[in-house]
Amino acid sequence: MQQPPPLTAAHALFLDFDGTLAELAPHPDAVQVAPGLIGQLGLLQQRLQGALAVVTGRPLADVDRFLHPLQLPAAFEHGAHYRWPDGSTHTSHPPDLAPVLLAAQQLAARHPPLLVEAKRASVALHYRAAPELEALCEAVMTQALESTQGLELMPGKCVLEVKAQGVDKGRAIADFMERAPYAGRIPVFAGDDVTDEKGFAAVQALGGWGIKVGGGTTTAQYRCASPEGVRIWLQTLKG
Repeated sequence: MQQPPPLTAAHALFLDFDGTLAELAPHPDAVQVAPGLIGQLGLLQQRLQGALAVVTGRPLADVDRFLHPLQLPAAFEHGAHYRWPDGSTHTSHPPDLAPVLLAAQQLAARHPPLLVEAKRASVALHYRAAPELEALCEAVMTQALESTQGLELMPGKCVLEVKAQGVDKGRAIADFMERAPYAGRIPVFAGDDVTDEKGFAAVQALGGWGIKVGGGTTTAQYRCASPEGVRIWLQTLKG
């Protein structure tokens, strides 16, 4: 699979955060933002006339903390929470997550290496520090889903996340592409995880490009080897 072509001023750029803009870390709070990345994103936003957005599983507060002082348009929590270019927000409220959160917390209490992340619209169970517990985590989260309708289990890299059905990165990108300054542009989305595949499908259905970061099978047409490769590729936009 080949490297992506140069980015141009005709594109609308959508970027995942963890594993795409920043390298993965053992704990979500331990992620390090590369020197110069914040300035690079600010410049890209100007050159694309605002047609830049982060599309991530992270909640709003996390992204703003890592990218301070930037407050970019974004789809947070896999598309459950939007911040539009004018700064206004929209949140999709999921069904009751309490049974899932309780099950995840009880499991983590028995296995301290597990990490439970309670977001506004989802519950994530991280097992990066205990990969041998993957099957157990999946079984517990799947069972917890049985008590509530309208939720689904979404696997990622060493994480299992329960969210509302129909909320995903592909839908989020499609929603952004209906609004200025994204509308009428060629969409490009870079992401590293299986949770990004619907984003790749969305941009490619609109005539754009999907860019897979790192290894693994994918429907994306292009690939960057690492977040560092993404940051280098972002420099291809001139002017």
